[in-house]
Amino acid sequence: MSKRDEYIDTMKHQLDEMNANMDVLEAKAQAARDDARDKYKAELAKLRQQSKLALAKLDELKTAGEESWDKITDEMEKVRDAFIHSFRYFRSQL
Repeated sequence: MSKRDEYIDTMKHQLDEMNANMDVLEAKAQAARDDARDKYKAELAKLRQQSKLALAKLDELKTAGEESWDKITDEMEKVRDAFIHSFRYFRSQL
């Protein structure tokens, strides 16, 4: 397996893990009080949007040529890091 394929697999695994963790948080948010539940739903919607952006960037990464690989990996890592940061912050609020 090439280094590129390993990188893509690693990113895919991390994003899949984050999405699974969001499902757990969503279940906790459902159990919250009504007023808090609305806030949590809004925050989860933001996290889902970040997840979609990260998955779109991953798709872009898969089809990137060698000339754009470095730029797109940098962008991928920024998107992933922002997603993870937002997720951790939300999790800390529950």
